[in-house]
Amino acid sequence: MKRNPSPMNIGKNRKSGSPTASASVTALTPREVFGMLRRHLWLILFMTTLGMALGAAGWVLVRRYAPLYRAETILKVLPPIETDPMEIVATQVQQDLQYGHRVSLANLMKRQDSLQGLLESDKVRGTTWFRQKLHGDIRDAVASLEDNLNAFPHREAEHIIVSMTCGSPKEAALIVNEMVRLFVSQHGDTQRQDVNQKLIELTARQSFVEKEVADSERALQRVREESGMTDLERPSGHYFQHTITMRLNDLELQESELSLAIKQLRADIENLKVLAEGPITDQVEHAIERDPVMIALAQQLALLEGQLSGRLTKFGQDHRVVRQTQELIGEIEQKRGQRRLEIAEQTRRANLYNARDTLRVLEERQTELQLLRDQARDKQKTLDEARARYEQYTKVRDERIEMLNQIKTQIEKLRIMLSDPDTPKVQPLGLAPEPLKMVMSRHVVLWGPGGTMLGLMLGLALTFLIEMLNDLVRTPNDVRRFVHLPLLGMIPDAAEDRAVDDVDLCHVVKDAPYSLLGECYRRCRTNLDLTGEAGFKTLLIASGAPGDGKTSVACNLAAAFVAKYEKVLLIDANLRQPSLHLAFPRTGSEETKETRRQGLTSILTGQCDYQSAIRPSSIAGLDLIYAGPPTASPAEVLAGRRMKELIEGVAQHYDRVIIDSPPVLLVSDVKVLARLVDGTLLVYNAAATTRGAARRTLRELQEVGANVLGCVLFGAEAMKGGYFRQQFKAYRKYLKPQLAANSA
Repeated sequence: MKRNPSPMNIGKNRKSGSPTASASVTALTPREVFGMLRRHLWLILFMTTLGMALGAAGWVLVRRYAPLYRAETILKVLPPIETDPMEIVATQVQQDLQYGHRVSLANLMKRQDSLQGLLESDKVRGTTWFRQKLHGDIRDAVASLEDNLNAFPHREAEHIIVSMTCGSPKEAALIVNEMVRLFVSQHGDTQRQDVNQKLIELTARQSFVEKEVADSERALQRVREESGMTDLERPSGHYFQHTITMRLNDLELQESELSLAIKQLRADIENLKVLAEGPITDQVEHAIERDPVMIALAQQLALLEGQLSGRLTKFGQDHRVVRQTQELIGEIEQKRGQRRLEIAEQTRRANLYNARDTLRVLEERQTELQLLRDQARDKQKTLDEARARYEQYTKVRDERIEMLNQIKTQIEKLRIMLSDPDTPKVQPLGLAPEPLKMVMSRHVVLWGPGGTMLGLMLGLALTFLIEMLNDLVRTPNDVRRFVHLPLLGMIPDAAEDRAVDDVDLCHVVKDAPYSLLGECYRRCRTNLDLTGEAGFKTLLIASGAPGDGKTSVACNLAAAFVAKYEKVLLIDANLRQPSLHLAFPRTGSEETKETRRQGLTSILTGQCDYQSAIRPSSIAGLDLIYAGPPTASPAEVLAGRRMKELIEGVAQHYDRVIIDSPPVLLVSDVKVLARLVDGTLLVYNAAATTRGAARRTLRELQEVGANVLGCVLFGAEAMKGGYFRQQFKAYRKYLKPQLAANSA
């Protein structure tokens, strides 16, 4: 038999009952919300009906004692742009721009100065509405107009709907017509004043522009006189150029061609220098052959060679005449060579000198052209500057002339517009008639439905407020959401079960076995059997506060285990306020006074053994140990060694040992007992145990390592949308044949 749970099991049990268990669900389910609504259905219906009645009554009273009439008229709004009176086809304006213009006019009508101008009208001041709304302060009347005088711009049509709502149909029409008259008159005067002002400004602008045109003409004449040129107009086209420009272009072209020729001549001179120092070319050879001296020497040489040939034949090689002839031939050849060199040198030098002379001539021409070009450029610069100034003044003159023409056109248009009857952009389309039907404010019309909805919402709010403020552990869902502890049994309120009207609540299982309460105790017994570990025998019944029903649960659970043919011992461990002797009064006249007083304290103080303190009960198989004589230190007595030995001893002779304990939150006695038993069963009273007390009770036991098996919800009421209401009916119907058979 296991007395104290191991640390591993303690940790396991504490985790399963922890408020932070991951399997716990704290959110309200739709079924729970529906149950709340059913429980407070009459409150919701009452508040809804009350709101509907108040809204309907307000609607009737307002309709009878404060009637309202709305008078309406229409203003036609012309396009926002200035129409050109000289054009036949009107300019099209975007629809959004027209609508924006209508919105601005409607806002202008609702401005404070417009409303104050309306209130200054003698017709408006003579109305009953004005006398009622004034109250000595003009601000009240303005505020009333802001609320009741409306100007609605139509989005598609070119209209503004002006309306006034007040208690008199005649005065409503009068105020609307007066407002339209004043607004159209004021708007028309404003527009005509604007046209006149523009006309004055344009006339002054015309005089100023004409003066600027005259100044521009004088400036042009001054430029022509200063430059000495009359043709300063810039020609249009490539082929129309000024003579100065043409002269400059021609000089620049000549200079460019001359520069190219000089560059080519300088290259030729460099080549001639190379040729003068190099071999004789074909050109020089040709000049040598045409030289007369060379021709004469060639003829002499040919004659001497002929003579030499004859003389060699006639005289021989060594003859004096032959040698003379040969000497002459040598002299002629020498002269010929010298002449050849002279001609070649003269020819090459002559080309180089001619090229140099030509280069000097061309360079002089280039210098002259540059001087002429610079003079032409100066004249061109003067021309360009004069033209720039001339064009600047011409541009200013042309702009002023164009501006002057536009100003004249605008002046003519404004004069036409000033005499045009359509100059005001707003025109009334008739007077507002007196309204024939009464109107109701949208807010008043919604009073009935609004009151109904407000009452319904208030009823729902009160329902949830009542439910949220009630922090009792009343239902299994409360146990699941706030305690996170297995619910092993749920005992309904005895007042709901007619079968236990005359039955002691500690003997429901014995005296009313066919009641729903008795069945709930038996169900709790079954759940304990299925929940307990192997060898589970000793059970502690505990609660947070006195009066939670733990004694009734202990007595009935003991009777339920006895009904299973188990031998059960019920111990009253509530030494401070014992109650077991009230549930099971002492019997047996053979007992002495001393033996009748024996109980748990007698055993724990060593006055007797437990066999002497055990008393039989009125239920076969159920024995009792009463609390015994009072003691000054119950906690120390229960924490002693004898209590542990008592539990171990009786567990060997009984199938179940059930201990009724003192309140957990008031005394520490139960913490000692919880460590000595196999399991602890907590009892929560649905009518008294708060959520905080339930959690503290569980936490107190878990902190000392108690093996808390689960809890029992005692005294649960049958609520609408809740528990037991249908179960009572179904249970009675189910047991009706059996009860009839037993009575027969």
